[in-house]
Amino acid sequence: MGFDVLYLPPIHPIGETERKGRNNALSAAPGDPGSPWAIGSPEGGHKSVHPALGTLADFRRLVETARTQGIEVALDIAYQCSPDHPYVREHPAWFRHRPDGSIQYAENPPKKYQDIYPFDFDTDDWRALWDELKSIVDHWIAQGVRFFRVDNPHTKPFAMWQWMIGEIKREHPDVVFLSEAFTRPRPMHRLAKVGFTQSYTYFTWRTTKVELTEYFTELTQSPSREYFRPNVWPNTPDILHAYLQQGGRPAFIARFVLAATLAANYGIYGPAFELTEHVPREPGSEEYLNSEKYEIRDWPRGRADSLRPVVARVNAIRRANAALHADWQLRFHATDNPEIICYSKATEDLANAILVVVNLDPHHRQSGFVEVTLAALGVGAGDAFDLHDLLTDARYVWHGARNYVELRPYEMPAHIFRVMPRAPHEIRPPPPAHRESSP
Repeated sequence: MGFDVLYLPPIHPIGETERKGRNNALSAAPGDPGSPWAIGSPEGGHKSVHPALGTLADFRRLVETARTQGIEVALDIAYQCSPDHPYVREHPAWFRHRPDGSIQYAENPPKKYQDIYPFDFDTDDWRALWDELKSIVDHWIAQGVRFFRVDNPHTKPFAMWQWMIGEIKREHPDVVFLSEAFTRPRPMHRLAKVGFTQSYTYFTWRTTKVELTEYFTELTQSPSREYFRPNVWPNTPDILHAYLQQGGRPAFIARFVLAATLAANYGIYGPAFELTEHVPREPGSEEYLNSEKYEIRDWPRGRADSLRPVVARVNAIRRANAALHADWQLRFHATDNPEIICYSKATEDLANAILVVVNLDPHHRQSGFVEVTLAALGVGAGDAFDLHDLLTDARYVWHGARNYVELRPYEMPAHIFRVMPRAPHEIRPPPPAHRESSP
């Protein structure tokens, strides 16, 4: 499908105590694997591989083989433990205790995580805790990993991240840290300032033309663009937005095109997106029904309705067009229909320009006029120019800034145009108006 990073959730041994069952049930049935984020068992902790997945040697082979295919392996860094983690026995002072002596499990009201113990970063033994947490990243760097997606970094000390990332990058400047912090803007931006390479964004919840335009203008044109580098996701293992629940296949394609073209960096939560999983655990929930956070799924990836061909095509378009490799040249263009969004990206020399038009309504045909800023595309005022739709291979000629578009969502809800200004000898005056004449 053309991806160059394969992100794995935690691959470590999973605890037995308070193990969650399917769909986050409080009791696990025999054979339920538990949540991979409940890290640690007598078989090991954050530096170990779950025995059912293989060994450290097997993991290194995966990393090396993936790299021969141009793919980097990214790991999840989740600083939390199951009640069975060796740290709980060896370093009880690293956890917060209740008055009765029991350890406080994690909560994010109304959610409760009885199978997870968070670290107590106010511990008197904080220096040893910090050193050990850094050693986890060092361990996986030694196995060949250079990309880390960090789980909920905003719930840990900012000072620790500044120290840890600084120390790691001193020796390994190529290591990438992705901040998975869905929180208020200020802590998200602070994490970026203390050293995170990329940041999750609010893209998942920005679905209207106004929301997308305002948010991506902020991400690409405000001073924060100097340090806050977005990585956008239409879904995650934790988040199935209502737009995807209700919009069918066109919604998935539209959100995918938006993610892959609005931002230079994006990701999807794999087979669930590819196969358009859209059923929530219950009405009003953003949790997946039968989420593989709590069970092992066998994904029929060869299904005829898979989005794989669309994903592969868009990733090939991204790879072939340098305009999509950066964010600062993003420009939005006016449309007279609120359900149609139009924007462009171009290289600084305008040698490569991409114009994207998306129907945000997954249920109905939408049409209207777009008014493009021709200078942003390297086109002279009033000139004709060629458009090659890289999604469908259709070709069009547009004249001047104002042109008509029509998108039927169940055919293809988006255009990704390569803009090609015409050479002077190709430009012909329009034919004279036809006049009726009598014999």
